[in-house]
Amino acid sequence: MTQPTLIRRGHGSTSALPEPLRTALTLAAAGMPVLPLRAGKSPFGNCRTCAGNACGGRPNMKSAGPCQCPGVCHAWAAATTDPHVLTSPAWTAAWRRAVTVAYHPGAAGVTVVDLDDTAAVAWAHETLPATRTVETTRGEHWIYRGAMTSHNAVRPGVDIKSTMSYARWLGPGTGTLAALPDVVRALAVKEPVRPAPRSVSLPAGSGGGQCPHRMPAFLERGIAMAEQRITEASSAVHATVYRTFLAVLSKHGRCGCLTDTHVARLFTAAQAKGETARHCTDAWTNARTTLGL
Repeated sequence: MTQPTLIRRGHGSTSALPEPLRTALTLAAAGMPVLPLRAGKSPFGNCRTCAGNACGGRPNMKSAGPCQCPGVCHAWAAATTDPHVLTSPAWTAAWRRAVTVAYHPGAAGVTVVDLDDTAAVAWAHETLPATRTVETTRGEHWIYRGAMTSHNAVRPGVDIKSTMSYARWLGPGTGTLAALPDVVRALAVKEPVRPAPRSVSLPAGSGGGQCPHRMPAFLERGIAMAEQRITEASSAVHATVYRTFLAVLSKHGRCGCLTDTHVARLFTAAQAKGETARHCTDAWTNARTTLGL
């Protein structure tokens, strides 16, 4: 595919269409496979036909394009440049609920180095060659010409988004696209460095550190089931992680039996599904807030 140019919004749009769809059609016309993101900045969940990958998904989930069903399914793999798919009834309904647009970097021939905080941005300025940059809520996207495999947490605050991943469209950015450097490819070769989960302080309960519900095995079984629930999630991983954390805390958040080791097991399971340490910490904190812990 010819390397697309990251372009400005608005050309050829129709005012009657939802704004995210107008942006998506502009990007798709430039050869960038796009998909809608819902509240929470995550893809829409699979339709009933594709729930749990019952439809079989796409072969090895290695290519982008419309699913066989009419819905917006299989997250990054739903990304498409086909205007007929993008404006179909099912997709238009999703666009009306969408909060922003995402694209599949690898299929667009680019790699996004996602820098999640100021420390990561400072590291990039010291380490990486200059290229196109786009400001994000907390940091920057550094975009390079060329695709590679995607990896999360290659170093603190740094994710690589390219093939089999998606990135939010946050505008064309500034600067000139540079070729994907070996220093970025090398990050993916190393074992990703996953930051240790933040120490979580839970209110001590009457159990004095022992689960009062039944027996210690009850807690172990609950943690194992929570790990399995996260591991088996085939879609809506963000939501699954949050609901699982909520379930664990609702059972054990007040009795004082949870330890950092238990929390680390849950965080590790979530990170293996592509969640960052920051996302895990935010989900855990949100679950505690919901429960009043």
